[in-house]
Amino acid sequence: MNLISVLRYKDCAAAIDWLVDAFGFERKSVHEGEGGRIDHAELAYGDGVVMLGSDRGPDDRFATGPSLIYAIVEDPDAHHDRAKAAGAEIWMELTDQDYGSRDYAAKDPEGNLWSFGTYRPDAA
Repeated sequence: MNLISVLRYKDCAAAIDWLVDAFGFERKSVHEGEGGRIDHAELAYGDGVVMLGSDRGPDDRFATGPSLIYAIVEDPDAHHDRAKAAGAEIWMELTDQDYGSRDYAAKDPEGNLWSFGTYRPDAA
């Protein structure tokens, strides 16, 4: 099984730009709908993918809301510095965990919490 996180944003186009600039994601595809709405977008980081789309309003069954995502990175210190320089709200500073991972967490402009670190489930 493969898992892909899906997030909805009130301003998805701005979120895509921000995630690329602050966290280093790569745009794989962006499909626009009416009025500049993002119907579907895929951003990649390494082998991982996250799907994004615009919030569709109060009747949207998949409405926006805060989410928590963990992404494995090779160099959390450099990643942290990039995010901080781009204006990310650092929610948890770089921390060496007792289970062997080095992590930090940051919020995106719409309140989703992103954790980045070296944790590898198969190594725990």
